[in-house]
Amino acid sequence: MKILDKIGLVVFSTIILLVGVVAILTIIGWMELELIIGAIEFVITGEIASKITLGVSIVLILLAIKCIFLNSDTKSTSNGKDGILLENDNGKLLVSRDTIESLSNAVVKNYETAQNVMTKVELDNESNVSIFITLFVYPDAIIKDLTISLQKDIKETIKKSLDLEVKDVNVRIKNIASKKEVRE
Repeated sequence: MKILDKIGLVVFSTIILLVGVVAILTIIGWMELELIIGAIEFVITGEIASKITLGVSIVLILLAIKCIFLNSDTKSTSNGKDGILLENDNGKLLVSRDTIESLSNAVVKNYETAQNVMTKVELDNESNVSIFITLFVYPDAIIKDLTISLQKDIKETIKKSLDLEVKDVNVRIKNIASKKEVRE
């Protein structure tokens, strides 16, 4: 969300809050209706106040039109349920979580000391990608070197294939594969 959108959201939220509070105070009798009518009359008919009100109203109308009809984030947006929506001048591309998981699994399968990979991808509101890898390793695996290499290769593969930055790759070694399962 860009700064102008945030300002618009804050301004309109503040206006709605004030209108709501004034309405409640008027309904429960803590504020006189004549006081509100007098304030509105002053703002509309006062020589200087009406010019200020006109200027503020025009700015608020333009800000409302901008916030409602113009999308300020044209590079990429996130739809947390489906994946990451990438936009450019030629169109849109929705990269699903499954796609990111499949790419990550393909990288892990290139390692002979890794087995039974499970991948989970999390996306936050800013389109940051976090990958969680759970796997079994064979007894001959050097776990520290394997995880560092996996993390680096997964980040590079996703950057190269999808042009997405991966925030982090978290590897969990669930267990050591038994000797029976060792490759033949």
